[in-house]
Amino acid sequence: MKYKQNDKILQLTEDTLIIGVDIAKYKHVARAQDYRGIQFGKALTFVNTHNGFTSLMDWINTLKEKQGKVDLIIGMEPTGHYWLPLAYWLDEQDIKVVVVNPAHVKKSKELDDNSPTKNDVKDARVISRLIENGRYAVPNLPKGVYAELREGMNLHDQLMKDLQGVQGRVHQWIDRYFPEYTMVFSSWEGQASLRVLGMELFPDELVECQEDMILDEIRESVKRGVGIKKVRQLKDVARSSIGIKDGRDMARLRLRSLLAQYHLLKEELSNVWESIENLLEGIPGVQEMSEIQGVGKKTVAAFLAEVGNLKNYDHPDQIIKLAGLNLRLATSGKWKGRTVIAKRGRPKLRSLLYKVILPLVAQNPAFKALHQYFTTRNDNPLKKKQSLIALCCKLVRILFTVARKQTGFSPEKMLRDIPHFNELKAA
Repeated sequence: MKYKQNDKILQLTEDTLIIGVDIAKYKHVARAQDYRGIQFGKALTFVNTHNGFTSLMDWINTLKEKQGKVDLIIGMEPTGHYWLPLAYWLDEQDIKVVVVNPAHVKKSKELDDNSPTKNDVKDARVISRLIENGRYAVPNLPKGVYAELREGMNLHDQLMKDLQGVQGRVHQWIDRYFPEYTMVFSSWEGQASLRVLGMELFPDELVECQEDMILDEIRESVKRGVGIKKVRQLKDVARSSIGIKDGRDMARLRLRSLLAQYHLLKEELSNVWESIENLLEGIPGVQEMSEIQGVGKKTVAAFLAEVGNLKNYDHPDQIIKLAGLNLRLATSGKWKGRTVIAKRGRPKLRSLLYKVILPLVAQNPAFKALHQYFTTRNDNPLKKKQSLIALCCKLVRILFTVARKQTGFSPEKMLRDIPHFNELKAA
């Protein structure tokens, strides 16, 4: 549910115990206060274990009984990944967990003592004071299939990053030892090329190798399309190769290792994506979202991995703000600054939307027509990048509506935003 700051403040009553927790890797520090800012007792230091968590609850229950409190709210900084075990454990106990912005903690730590000093006890106190003022947010902790999906997409992204690193190192190896290789095989990742590289032969060794032997090796993976003509072309460029000839024993070992890593990562990526596809089958609205021209299942999987269950949102503008695509404007008197996006929230979600909108504008006629209208209209025309950001927000609204209502995407409805829609209806 979407809460304004007044709603957050009104949730805190004289019966509410506010706990601020400063998160660390091994030991956390907690401070307690009421809704007026009055502190209770000394700070509690507890370890990041189950016994530590239970000691926190024992301390809280003692304070609640002593101070006559009924309600409880616990807030913390989302510090890296260290806050997640505590947040999930508290959520399992049906305890309300909120988070405060680390930037707010840093900027407001001098309000009480007018000192820039920093320590764990002081940070816990600052966090509880921020909660008192309603400056907190309720985290969206993914659960069930959405937790599986986020973990799966994180693994998929990491494997893709590792694969790109291996691909770059193979390119480097070819450039050093057989730079003419790409004149024959435009892509070294083709099945025939991988077979030739797997022979671990340098240019002078390829020249001495029998043509039939090379062709037989290629035929193990590619039955047709690559023949003796390609083999002779490869031997021709090998004769005049300028590749490095020294250090080839270790270079051969390196190529063998790189190719083994390449095949392993490709296989792992295939297995992970198969598991992700199985997860997507149980999520309503995925089919409708993936049927939008230019939006594939990988885009949908990455989108849901970042935002979680769409039922947790009342309006697509909440997702736009989560992506940091909401606008911010600085003004003072007669001076008016430039309107830019906030760039807060989840950077991976913002990056995903921008990467998706580029091919959408090129391939999807409806998005292409809307982009053209935004950039060429007479009244307040947008620059190309401004138009793309506006279309990113439009895409979020479309994905939200299509998934929630489980209905197909209608380009005609989207193009109604264009005043001269009838003229562009053919597009």
